[in-house]
Amino acid sequence: MKNLTPRLSLFLMPLIASPGWAQERDSTLVVNAIAPQQTLSELDTPAAVSVINGDDMRANQPQINLSESLGVVPGLQVMNRQNYAQDLQLSVRGFGSRSTFGVRGVRIYVDGIPATMPDGQGQTSNIDLNSVESVSVLRGPFSALYGNASGGVVNIETEKGKNPPSVQASGYGGSNGTWRYGLKANGALGEGQQPGDLNYSVSTTRMTTEGYRDHSGARKNLANAKLGVQIDDVSSLTLLFNRVDINANDPGGLTPAQWREDPRQVASNVSLYNARKTIRQTQAGLRYQRQLSEQDDLSVMAWAGEREMTQFQSIPASVQQSQKHHSGGVIDLTRHYQGIDTRWTHQDSVFNVPLRFTTGINYETMTEHRKGYENFVTVGGQTDYGEQGNLRRDERNLMWNVDPYLQTQWQLTSKLSLDVGVRYSSVWFDSNDHYVTADNGDDSGDTAYHRWLPVASLKYDVTPALNVYVSAGRGFETPTITELSYSDPKQPASVNNYGLKPATSDTVELGSKWRVGNGLVTAALFQTDTQDEIVSYQNDEGRSLYQNAGKTRRRGVELSLDQQIAYDWRVQGAWTWLEATYRAGEVSEGNRLPGIARNMGYAALGWAPPEGFHAGVDVRYMGSIEANDANTVSAPSWTIAGVNAGYRWSRDSLDVDLYSRIDNLFDRNYIGSVIVNESSGRYYEPAPGRSFGVGVNIAWHFE
Repeated sequence: MKNLTPRLSLFLMPLIASPGWAQERDSTLVVNAIAPQQTLSELDTPAAVSVINGDDMRANQPQINLSESLGVVPGLQVMNRQNYAQDLQLSVRGFGSRSTFGVRGVRIYVDGIPATMPDGQGQTSNIDLNSVESVSVLRGPFSALYGNASGGVVNIETEKGKNPPSVQASGYGGSNGTWRYGLKANGALGEGQQPGDLNYSVSTTRMTTEGYRDHSGARKNLANAKLGVQIDDVSSLTLLFNRVDINANDPGGLTPAQWREDPRQVASNVSLYNARKTIRQTQAGLRYQRQLSEQDDLSVMAWAGEREMTQFQSIPASVQQSQKHHSGGVIDLTRHYQGIDTRWTHQDSVFNVPLRFTTGINYETMTEHRKGYENFVTVGGQTDYGEQGNLRRDERNLMWNVDPYLQTQWQLTSKLSLDVGVRYSSVWFDSNDHYVTADNGDDSGDTAYHRWLPVASLKYDVTPALNVYVSAGRGFETPTITELSYSDPKQPASVNNYGLKPATSDTVELGSKWRVGNGLVTAALFQTDTQDEIVSYQNDEGRSLYQNAGKTRRRGVELSLDQQIAYDWRVQGAWTWLEATYRAGEVSEGNRLPGIARNMGYAALGWAPPEGFHAGVDVRYMGSIEANDANTVSAPSWTIAGVNAGYRWSRDSLDVDLYSRIDNLFDRNYIGSVIVNESSGRYYEPAPGRSFGVGVNIAWHFE
């Protein structure tokens, strides 16, 4: 690592930007820093955005995975791998589909704290659905304002404590030995406007499952807490805490033939090497908000966390022994991450034109100690597989970013508004190799990435309930530390993949939104051209290697409907058409990008009165998905249906909701997700057949 002094001074800079778009006020993408937390306006925001209410996400659902409730978002492909060692497969407009674990190409925030590291690698495992207030999904060019991501932004806000105080308990039991238990306390002391007023929300959840497939059992413990205090009439402080602990087996993928023979089975190497992963992550944050004047607001967000992960892969011992640069079949890493965001928002007018702007600089850093070991031990001629063996890698990696930005909104007329912004994104990577032997040279090195990210949007309000907009912007996506950490071990040059370049995407979008009674209809048409797209060119026994693919193009149409009918009836629908192809470069021109469905559809109808019987039905469609760059293998399209029913009643201070559900009602045999370019042909991660579950939510309110 080079000189740290400039970076430490930047850490202390007082004007640093934060991801405030999910706290939007009126029609802007930025927010008065001390305004009450509000969800993003789907109608007024001049970009493709969807907002899902937390209560809707919990209604009649297991409350285990985001994939349960985000099907209503067009352009968002979220696939449940049935593999808690690798997290959900989440992509927006095709960005993130290359990821074999975690989330890439999409920025994720939870209560203002990034769940995405400075390198662009994120995860959903620390999101507590039991305490979610809302989830906002921003797709397209406005994601350029949030740094290292090309596809969009997913922002989660958890509940803020309020009166009257309450205690809630919930539980769910279902097929494949799946159990979830949750407990939540929510309340406030005072009304939140006077100095000394407090609010709190504390939640804890435990989930265990035997898994649909062999060797896919998991255990997950999760805790989330938010404590707010009103310091004085113009300032407040919020303390945030989150902890997740996961222990999961990794079933890996299957070949098409194995899937047809028995979708529950696993490859022999998976059992032989006992493929598995343990994750422990703890983080805390502090958010300070102050109204400086009637026109000026200040917000400071600081956070720090630690993530420990150990993964046993099913890489054969013979492969590790034959390649002297191989880093082994066990990954052992510890990450420390921290950041600070400070934002200044000002409202004024220039030549009688109302203006609002937000300016600042974002700083984040992550230090990683990465070790690699052989996944076998040989003693006295006897080899035990799935055990930590000899050291094969030992390095310290550091990635950090410094991103100044400016965002403005001009209300040109009563109907016409203009949003213009720019961000200068800089990301640095530095690696020090501590494992240097006669057969393994020094792989230390560093690299840096810099891009200007402009964005603009013009919105016209045809009526108060109907608008049209056009927007354009640039996205920037760097290689993650994991993608930089592994090159082809058969090449003697380096273990690290320093030649991997960042991807740059230019998007143009045309959209319209129409409020119809108690419903909203949205439509978006877009095209994204990407240079140096980062793609997976090989996945082998859990180890992924990456390259730049040259040029790609994505064209798509997104439609959505959310309509309340006759008070207690609600209909929802979403449809996405996405053509994602290689245009030029090392990968075959004209082929579809793997991991991306061309068509996706969702429809739901529900009857949900405040009390009494409630029921619903939903249908999901996923088009075929190519599994490799050559487009020679694809996962077939599928359509599945689910039904739910329950009864809700209230007695004085007690609320009880008892419900049941059936997923994959017609027992369809289908592929839940694919592992792109899996070198052994094990592309498929099968989804469960017909599944049953029963749940209960009980709340006691202290009036």
